[in-house]
Amino acid sequence: MELFIVFLFGTLIGSFLNVVILRIPRDENIAFPASHCFTCSTPLKPWHNIPLFSWLFLGGKCAFCKSPISSQYPIIELLSGVLFFTIAYKIGITLSSAFVALTFLMLLALSMIDFKYKMAPDSLNLLAILFAILSAYSFSMFVLNLENALLFAGGFTLLRFSLSYILTSIAHSKAKRTQTSWTKNYQTYPFIEAMGEADIMVAATMGALLGIKLALVSIFVAAVLALPVMLYVQGRSLEEQRVPFIPFLAMGTFITYLLDTQIYAYLETLYA
Repeated sequence: MELFIVFLFGTLIGSFLNVVILRIPRDENIAFPASHCFTCSTPLKPWHNIPLFSWLFLGGKCAFCKSPISSQYPIIELLSGVLFFTIAYKIGITLSSAFVALTFLMLLALSMIDFKYKMAPDSLNLLAILFAILSAYSFSMFVLNLENALLFAGGFTLLRFSLSYILTSIAHSKAKRTQTSWTKNYQTYPFIEAMGEADIMVAATMGALLGIKLALVSIFVAAVLALPVMLYVQGRSLEEQRVPFIPFLAMGTFITYLLDTQIYAYLETLYA
């Protein structure tokens, strides 16, 4: 019964998360105006905002203008409920588990925004890092979470600089081979960013939440999950090849968190 209540609470938070996902990329206030139909702008009644059930009872359409309501709403609400339920089932109903669940909700919001808009708001990234650090059981663990967040942020920053330098140098070398007397005084090669600043902040969240070893494993898991998609978009337009990576980092983090005991056991067999 307690876990069911946790699930319901998660769907309620997920309902608000939908507002965050829709309004923050548009630079809108997440509190005002009240929830309304995006087509006819009619304010919604309280019974139109019941997580999961309202969308089902309304048949996925606005109660006023009958415009279709995106299936994103019930999906996010369901995923939020499942996240809260899963975390509570794994580590119990505690303040620490609440912060862990909130961390994953921020990663879920970032994933959806990155997928739809190819952006990652700093406000949500900072909240994810903060919640991950606060998920500690004790003060010593709080300090460790903070250290791991800083280590991963610093490591990814160095990786970003190094990879960007290497990729830009390669582009420079190719450009020089095609240089003519007409173009030698002009820069004919781009500066290539290997990864975005948002990825560095997500890495800090992963480090704080999982620790060094598991965070490295989660990055590997994320890369494996992203590989089929990267292969699929090869040869397509440059815009189609811009695959958002935060959703894969979030999935890799969640999978690693759920299987942390099994992964630690496997790592011990490797280094025994």
